[in-house]
Amino acid sequence: MDDRHLIEERLSSEELVKGHFLHAYRDSVRLPDGATTTREYIVHPGAVMIVPLLEDEAGVVRVVLERQFRYPVGRVMVEFPAGKLDAGEDLQLCAQRELFEETGYCANEWARVGMLHPVISYSTEFISIWFARGLTPGERQLDQGEFLDVFTATPAELLRWCQDGTVTDGKTLTAALWLQNYLSGAWPLSWHPASLTLPAG
Repeated sequence: MDDRHLIEERLSSEELVKGHFLHAYRDSVRLPDGATTTREYIVHPGAVMIVPLLEDEAGVVRVVLERQFRYPVGRVMVEFPAGKLDAGEDLQLCAQRELFEETGYCANEWARVGMLHPVISYSTEFISIWFARGLTPGERQLDQGEFLDVFTATPAELLRWCQDGTVTDGKTLTAALWLQNYLSGAWPLSWHPASLTLPAG
């Protein structure tokens, strides 16, 4: 498909803010019709999100979730475990590390299911989505200044919270869609063992 009639061309770029891990830019761009305008956006290093599955002896599945205060929106949010990539970090190793650090769980099997771009209008952020199963509990290792509660819920409970507005986090809503389709058999996953490299301690 020829998208040339949609593409914008960068003419110049100005860094507006350089923070701890976010950079804000204002670019001058040429539009497809030849006119010029500006685009302001945030450069983000990327992140991972994990959907951890707990299955009991009867085959009943529960998911591991978190409750965490998110300062920009001023409220405690229900989310799946997630975290940003370190420079040059492998996606699966990042997922293993974040799951371990935030929840204390290590997983025997992993499946990468897709990519999410949560705010395409003003950020380069992408989130790599992973499922994890065969969980072994351990002691979590939160970052300094990080506070969150870890709990479990049934998929039905999660979907009800998505419906009634308890869950409004975009990445968790996307993961709930994947979870629903995986459990129904509509979207099968390709599972593989965890990396031999252990999560960062």
